[in-house]
Amino acid sequence: MLTIDGLHKYYGDIRALDGCSFHVQQGRMLGFLGPNGAGKTTTMRAIFGLLRLDAGEVRWDGRPVTAEDRLRFGYMPEQRGLYPKMKVRDQLVYLGRLHGMAAGDAKGTADRLLAQFGLDDRATDTLDALSHGNQQRIQLAAALIHDPEVLVLDEPFNGLDPMGVETMSAVLAERAAAGATVVFSSHQLDLVEDICQDVAIIHGGKVVLAGEVRALKARSPHRIVEVEVDADGAGLLASIDGIVSASFDGYRHRLIVEAGHDFVSTLARQDSGGIRHFAYTTPSLSDLFREAVA
Repeated sequence: MLTIDGLHKYYGDIRALDGCSFHVQQGRMLGFLGPNGAGKTTTMRAIFGLLRLDAGEVRWDGRPVTAEDRLRFGYMPEQRGLYPKMKVRDQLVYLGRLHGMAAGDAKGTADRLLAQFGLDDRATDTLDALSHGNQQRIQLAAALIHDPEVLVLDEPFNGLDPMGVETMSAVLAERAAAGATVVFSSHQLDLVEDICQDVAIIHGGKVVLAGEVRALKARSPHRIVEVEVDADGAGLLASIDGIVSASFDGYRHRLIVEAGHDFVSTLARQDSGGIRHFAYTTPSLSDLFREAVA
């Protein structure tokens, strides 16, 4: 288990981390979420010892992370960290060798990853000859080359087309299923909800919400209702209690309602045939995020 315990980091008067704490289980994928400037990148750099913390500790399997541990970690920074003029395959092999891989193993793994990402025909191209999305794929391949036990990725889906997102999502899910600990930051909350079992939301340098996505949604004091009514049924909504807020897109009303209120039965009793569409569900991860950082 990767444990982030009470991290504090100051840059002069700027408080980048303010007791940031969460953990990631082996074989699980955690989405690390937060507004811009919340402390996500600072936390990820702390995992790899790239900055000096003012307080707190990063632990792996219950003990402080060592330099040897970090050789078994994989990191994909948001900013490009590779050599733009170096050939793609040579670069992956070189990075594998830095992690202690034998030359033959590094070459074999590089070829497998390039094929998995559909880039085996670009193996002898330099990195800067690739599109932004393909560079992003190579950046992930560089983080995976040594089969890491922990994989930490900062905005890995930036700039990817839908097919690229699908490929990268499948690769991350495969790694987690094989037992790796995976944590990545993203502003694509619908994607995080689809592929992550767990989330941690950071705001102002501290984690304000963390846990299993399904459990967090179920524990929310609110539920989401979508209702489409005809002209004769529009007055139904005005007579219903328990509505926290409401919006209308020209076709459907989207309501945030109190979870304890029996909204379904109330609406059913008052319905006079004016309801064309009705849906009742737990809040989305986007809803939870907005509440947590409000």
